[in-house]
Amino acid sequence: MIPGAFEYHRPASVAEAAGLLSQLGDDARVLAGGHSLIPMMKLRMADLSHLVDLQDLDEMKGIKITVSSVTIGAMVTQHELIADDALAAAVPIIREAALQIADPQVRYVGTIGGNVANGDPGNDMPGLMQCLNATYEVQGTEASRMINAREFYESAYFTAREEEEILTRIHIPRPAGGTGYAYEKQKRKIGDYATAAAAVLVGGGEASVAMTNLSDTPVWSQDAGKALASGDVEGCVAAVMGAIDPADDMRGPVEFKKHVAGMILRRAIDRALSRAS
Repeated sequence: MIPGAFEYHRPASVAEAAGLLSQLGDDARVLAGGHSLIPMMKLRMADLSHLVDLQDLDEMKGIKITVSSVTIGAMVTQHELIADDALAAAVPIIREAALQIADPQVRYVGTIGGNVANGDPGNDMPGLMQCLNATYEVQGTEASRMINAREFYESAYFTAREEEEILTRIHIPRPAGGTGYAYEKQKRKIGDYATAAAAVLVGGGEASVAMTNLSDTPVWSQDAGKALASGDVEGCVAAVMGAIDPADDMRGPVEFKKHVAGMILRRAIDRALSRAS
């Protein structure tokens, strides 16, 4: 299908983009890579009169790595995440997850900001960012503020970001040296959303576990992380299985999804533990 008529805006700064969103209200949406928004517009599931394209905003691009943290601009593409060797050395699970998103054509255009900002429960990066204890920087017309990824997702497609705010950067604490990691994903075919996916970090007496597409928000379980950190793999799996809430859909019934979730989680735990040192 063809989208409905809309006005196209290409601001030169984040402040200008936020101002447009504030001025235009519910009739406007921002465009990053467009892989979520454009299909919804074509299906007339997104009814908007103004499209605010963020492609010219260099301040939302680039990757900065320090001894203690990594900062990723929201307009960094999945391909750029994969290609950055310094990022892969600092937080290797990001490359591992990005390589499992869609296909190369999508990854060349799709951005990390678009993946985490719209609240789609099927996207890979939200759960990963919760596992990494990332913080999102969002900017409105007055000021910017920080929102922890573990507090950002409220329900499917609803987040703590206000309508006039734009997610500009993602801040991630660097995992300690020797931290084991794994991102495992089961999907029906290349390019599909996950039936279930698991992100696991473990090492140094700490652990973090998150699951994707098994609820209307990402599932990060503090109890699962505590159990895994203490060496209790079965307790970790039990905590996660008690936290997920899958629904019947084209990817299968609830019981099948629970079975896949347990299998994928155990696989991720085993691989993360094998990498820990």
